[in-house]
Amino acid sequence: MIMSGQADLHIHTYYSDSVSSPQEVVDDALKAGLSFISITDHDIVQGVEPTIEAAKPHALEVIPGIELSSEYENCDIHILGYFIDHHKGPLLEKIDVFLNARVERMKKMIMNLKAVGVNNIEFEEVSALTKSRAVGRAHLAFLLQQKGWVTHIKSAFEKYIGPGCPGYAVKYKQTPFEAIELIRSSGGVAVMAHPMLTQKDELIPRFVAAGLKGLEVYYPNCMTSVTEFYERIALKNGLIATGGSDSHGKIKPYTYVGKKTVPLEVVEQLRMASASL
Repeated sequence: MIMSGQADLHIHTYYSDSVSSPQEVVDDALKAGLSFISITDHDIVQGVEPTIEAAKPHALEVIPGIELSSEYENCDIHILGYFIDHHKGPLLEKIDVFLNARVERMKKMIMNLKAVGVNNIEFEEVSALTKSRAVGRAHLAFLLQQKGWVTHIKSAFEKYIGPGCPGYAVKYKQTPFEAIELIRSSGGVAVMAHPMLTQKDELIPRFVAAGLKGLEVYYPNCMTSVTEFYERIALKNGLIATGGSDSHGKIKPYTYVGKKTVPLEVVEQLRMASASL
């Protein structure tokens, strides 16, 4: 197959909250004609190496990545890291803390749901949906839908497990500044994920001062005017304009591997930024 020279830099596996295996991600990437992909699971790097192995027989390069959760001013802000050291270093040491916190948070949410009558979901069922300890609200939302408590996954967040809802529990507290530094200390390039969802544009210059190097400008299902707006912000702040599908497999059918891509020049910009750290 002749590759298209495109990269999808935001993909999840079943090591976090996707339902796709590393092999399935590679198969989807090849079908889409991609040359590069990045595995950016939430708070874990366990899916990187299996995807690299699955891609070895093919003309497909896998960039080690991660998507770190953080919070600032009561707003969830995700920071992507590219070309991270996924074998050793400060990031790996911190991941164990993240995973323990995710497990405890999930157990608390299940207890909260039982207190309001949602009494047929157990932690073991949630943990069975992922190949790691990176349990998250998406897994719980899936079970709420499967067991008939809601008709749509989105409704699970709105009724049960979103902020202010009866099943919600606070997450591990990490600021975006800490996330950026953690990525940098592991040799990675820090990029703010989907700013059009976060809507905290006024913070971007502060993140840049802390070491942010990129902005996820190209994101699926966005209006052209929104993309152009963030292109201007990236240019103004000297940031690499990245992008990707944010694919989670069949659990989120509105996007898929290769739905949103960027040219190979973006990969090289990230590689150069990593080499200069």
